Amino acid sequence: MAAGKTGSVENGSTDIDLVVLMNAAFYVLSGCSQPLLMTSLKDAGVADPSCQLYMFFYYLGPACFIFTLLGDRSEWPSNRAIIKAVGIAMFDIVAAAMNYTGASMAGPTIFAIVYSSVTVWAALFSQLFLGRKMNLAQWMFVLVVFGGLTLTTSRSMHLGSGVLDGLVLILFGSMMHALTYVMCEAIMTVGEHTLTIRQNCAIQGNVAAFSYLFWQLMYTYPRFEEKIWEPMQDAGSTIAFASFLLLAFALSNTVHSITFFHTLKKFPGGATSAGVMKGLQAVLVFALTDWAYCGKTGGEEMCFTQGKFLSLVTVTGGVVGYGYATQKRRQMELREEAGYEEVANVGVDALEAEKYVPID
Repeated sequence: MAAGKTGSVENGSTDIDLVVLMNAAFYVLSGCSQPLLMTSLKDAGVADPSCQLYMFFYYLGPACFIFTLLGDRSEWPSNRAIIKAVGIAMFDIVAAAMNYTGASMAGPTIFAIVYSSVTVWAALFSQLFLGRKMNLAQWMFVLVVFGGLTLTTSRSMHLGSGVLDGLVLILFGSMMHALTYVMCEAIMTVGEHTLTIRQNCAIQGNVAAFSYLFWQLMYTYPRFEEKIWEPMQDAGSTIAFASFLLLAFALSNTVHSITFFHTLKKFPGGATSAGVMKGLQAVLVFALTDWAYCGKTGGEEMCFTQGKFLSLVTVTGGVVGYGYATQKRRQMELREEAGYEEVANVGVDALEAEKYVPID
């Protein structure tokens, strides 16, 4: 493949162009903003976990991508592909609700540490469903990540039952979200019935947005005074400020969704590479949370501590190590493939040469 072209998941190319790198960068940065915004929404009184008002806005932006398809002349996906996308969207609704409800309970730093485990879950599910294999080094780094998660859990128990409950929600939400990585990659790259990036984003965004809109009408609206308005008044939040935070949350996930699907389809490694980027996201969230919230809101869960630093180093080290081991393995496979081709070509040349060798 020529330099500058985007490598696909199937051919395993490691060439990455500027557009792919920019999408990956925005994917990480937008992911950093979400747990921070979630904390601000909680402080503003609009993050009641039973109402899930913030999750309606979370999916509202990606749903708007349906308008970009109106003038699209590309072939509309098959009913089979649409049904698969709807199923993935319903699954991800549960995963996202668990993750961000857990983030509001446990705080951004614990969220960042536990959520970075998406890497290894994505790798495990890729092995199960996409046929990717893992060597000994990769398995060792998976165990390192799990060790870091164990440290995080044990050190969070003294912070209160709410924080621990939030951690458990994030852990199971991360597992489910990792599985959506793999399913989304498969629906865009495997088989005859595939979706484009925009089609996948629009279909899943609309399914989730309309599901949460139904919940807002049936549950939140009759309880708006008690669940939303009174907590806003207690927090001193204005309608304009609350609206700004909700729209910022929507914009953040719009960027995150489209760059997520683009990274899955275009970045070498697909779901596994997207998971590795969570390690970098964890480091950035860890630093930003301590700077923005420590001593200003919440408790110890918002602050830098030696225990959290140890957990972060362990999890992130495992994530980065896994990514390195994966890259080395892929390079070895590519060299072996190139070697087989060279040997095959030499064999053909030798046979051709034998035609012209005189026989004594």
